[in-house]
Amino acid sequence: MKAIQFNRFGGPEVLQVVDLATPVAAAGEVLVRVGAAGINFFEVLMRADRYAVTPSLPLSPGVEVAGTVEAVGEGVDRRLLRQRVAAPLFVSARPFGGYAEYVAIDAGLVMPLPDALSFEDATALMVQGVTSLHLLRQSPPAGRTVLVPAAAGGVGSLLVQLAKGQGARRVIALAGGKAKRDFVLSLGADAAIASSEADWPAQVREASDGSDAEIVYDTVGGALTKEFLDILAPGGELVFAALGRFQLPASELEALIGRNQSLKGFALLPLLSPDSLRTSLAQLFDMAASGRLKVAIGGCFPLDEASEAHRLLEERRAIGKVVLLP
Repeated sequence: MKAIQFNRFGGPEVLQVVDLATPVAAAGEVLVRVGAAGINFFEVLMRADRYAVTPSLPLSPGVEVAGTVEAVGEGVDRRLLRQRVAAPLFVSARPFGGYAEYVAIDAGLVMPLPDALSFEDATALMVQGVTSLHLLRQSPPAGRTVLVPAAAGGVGSLLVQLAKGQGARRVIALAGGKAKRDFVLSLGADAAIASSEADWPAQVREASDGSDAEIVYDTVGGALTKEFLDILAPGGELVFAALGRFQLPASELEALIGRNQSLKGFALLPLLSPDSLRTSLAQLFDMAASGRLKVAIGGCFPLDEASEAHRLLEERRAIGKVVLLP
């Protein structure tokens, strides 16, 4: 089968098309013909060796796919054959390998897809959708003013909608160009501010009626974390969900204590169990299939253009989810 692999760290050009043996569904597993594979920003970081954990090479990336069950292993209900399913590889024994034509996964992990939900949309609701749900469970937005950075991205665009749906008093979105800001306003954001403008913190303060943000869902990290703290209200929460990009100096941590603020870490995998994952995915799939949650697909690429898909994401030109179509 055709797959994408990299055997050295670097730019998008290190992603190569390779021929690998098609996996076989072992006992308790299903073989899924991939209809769409999701791309996540942390895979861009892993490819460049800028993630919190350095992966072993060679690596075939991809932690979430949607497709059709082509074969079942011993002990698996044959009624799964030909079913449209989501395959969350990131919680499986083989968490990578989604940038490929086929994947094998534990049959107990696949989730059936509603007829109205496309493979592309399903990929956007796995890592990014479940991340959004759990961020809001960690720090509920009801009745509070929240700041969503990178609001036009896969996680951000879902956070905007879910926070509004859960009763946030005000959702302030940070996004890049005008098209991105118009997009997040269409999703229900109360204000959309250009992250490229030097005075964006002052604009956030103005949009919050001078009271600052009570919750910041920091999925960006780096130098911006300090700036997010500067516009965090006394007693507010900064939820840090940007693994590998934490750059907050000790002096800022001391100042945070003096303002009665809290810094809350966020790592998705420790929060998940098979049951909670299935419940979350079922909720997200139902909301998207019924039109209550809008999924934005920012680019679809054939498998052999994976490097271009990574480049689009790395340069932050995408609005919404970027997917590969094997």
